[in-house]
Amino acid sequence: MNKQAQGSGTLINLRNSETEFGLVALVMHWLMAMLIVGLFGLGLWMVELDYYSEWYKTGPDIHRGFGVIVLFLLLFRLAFRLWNPPPIQEASLRRWEGISAVIMHWTLYLGIFVVIVSGYLISTADGRSVAVFNWFEIPATISSVDNQEDIFGSIHFYVATALLVLSGLHTAAAFKHHFIAKDGTLKRILGLPG
Repeated sequence: MNKQAQGSGTLINLRNSETEFGLVALVMHWLMAMLIVGLFGLGLWMVELDYYSEWYKTGPDIHRGFGVIVLFLLLFRLAFRLWNPPPIQEASLRRWEGISAVIMHWTLYLGIFVVIVSGYLISTADGRSVAVFNWFEIPATISSVDNQEDIFGSIHFYVATALLVLSGLHTAAAFKHHFIAKDGTLKRILGLPG
């Protein structure tokens, strides 16, 4: 099936081709990137709130809700990637660059998963379930670890920080490819013609 969407005068495939990312992969990439950066900022802000702030409960509720949405997006993205592999890497990439890119992507996926699981274990440390925007609840499964909230709070913070650093390196590599190597790596993830 070769469904296409009309966009700014060009046709963009929903699925990836050998040379281009499809619309699904592009939307998933940028949506997750925005959510993760937003969640990091919200997380830093909300831990500074005092008990009397009107956002003391609302901030964490929003953070948890969007964290669960990121989990669903991650699972969808990985399933989509198995069903529809990414385009072949640019021919101009050196072997080590290609290997580094693959390692970086899978490290980011793993980091996102660890941040989500640790966030869940923080939220359920007292045995309560996680409410997702009053749509549904995810029950607590593990709440008997000594100092669970503190242990997984540290993991959550440090892995989230590492994710942001890795994302910065990932972005820097894309700019390097665009401005120095002058290949189509950055244009492909922006959905622009090479």
